[in-house]
Amino acid sequence: LEQVEEQLAGLRIVQRSTLSEDPAYLLHIDVSKPAHSAGSGFVAVSCSSQSVRVYNRETLSFLREYSGHAGILNGARFAHTCDSRVFAACGDGTVKCWDVRLATQKAVQVFSGYPSNVFISFDLNCSDLIICAGTEKVEKDTFLVFWDARGITDCASTKKEPLGVYSESHNDDITTICFHPIEPNLLVSGSTDGLVNVFDINKDNEEDALISTCNSDSSVSFTGWSGKDYKQVYCTTHDEGFCWWDIAQLDTEEPITLLHVLDVRDTVCIANDTLHYLVGGLYHKKADKLFLLGGTSTGNIHLLSCGKDGLSLVGTLRGGHSAMVRSFCWNPTDESLLTGGEDAQLLLWKPGAVERSLTKKASMKIASSVQRRVRVHNSSLKSRKKV
Repeated sequence: LEQVEEQLAGLRIVQRSTLSEDPAYLLHIDVSKPAHSAGSGFVAVSCSSQSVRVYNRETLSFLREYSGHAGILNGARFAHTCDSRVFAACGDGTVKCWDVRLATQKAVQVFSGYPSNVFISFDLNCSDLIICAGTEKVEKDTFLVFWDARGITDCASTKKEPLGVYSESHNDDITTICFHPIEPNLLVSGSTDGLVNVFDINKDNEEDALISTCNSDSSVSFTGWSGKDYKQVYCTTHDEGFCWWDIAQLDTEEPITLLHVLDVRDTVCIANDTLHYLVGGLYHKKADKLFLLGGTSTGNIHLLSCGKDGLSLVGTLRGGHSAMVRSFCWNPTDESLLTGGEDAQLLLWKPGAVERSLTKKASMKIASSVQRRVRVHNSSLKSRKKV
């Protein structure tokens, strides 16, 4: 474990993307899965400019951009079994799929929701069979919408209709969706209603599918899976809280809460620096250890180790970003880290690396009105199942 922590703390910048003529906040990052790729693969980034940009994974050279959509594109996900297919959820009530090898703006597949749907989160399960997207609350309704993702090459000209929806388990915007890394039927969702729900979508109906409801007591910003065989779930919140639960303990007398920190900023001591916000978490499978990424408004990145007794600082990555870091993607294959921020920079970090390009970008203030909206949280939350 110490070796892994040293390796993480020793991450250094190896590459920077060139600054776009249209600078934007970099909100979500994903990398193509290398199993079927002869080349170096791709990086997809969803931006505050309502677009998804694609880069070469090693050089971070810009390849293409998908834009001109009716709504903001949320998230960017590559298929697990096809390294050239990238998906994004759209505010126009669709999830779109493009083939990054094709020099066209046209999506190869469009998954359409219901008329009132505005999608702000989504994920693709590990077998690439099911897509799930979460909606903003419209009037009193909020939905998890599901599609069959198969056959995207056979019927590219047609819109795919949903398989169905879950509508009872959240009562506010569904901000985050994360399928289980190895069990294609398991899904965790988080919402501004404070609830983190775990579903088994193989069940016949929503009530039976809801395995557990965990209450974070705050608006959820990020969810993930951790632990041996990924039997734990965790979340970060919009007011910099952290919750961590062991779902394996649901049918036992043991408490399922491993750790609940109301405000990480108050609990982690960082010498000569501060922690202003959390970005999200990453589970290091080899070390069987969960880490959190946080940062400062000036672009420093703090890596925190999670234990049942609390959080501790592993290390700080400096000299990269000049503004808030908004997104990251950990690649366990080469143990590299990609980060994106409000300075419009995309950075690739590797253990003990030396930066190839020495042209550090100056601090840049982006004139953008696009901010992640955080609603005033209603603290009178109700849990339907064991918390």
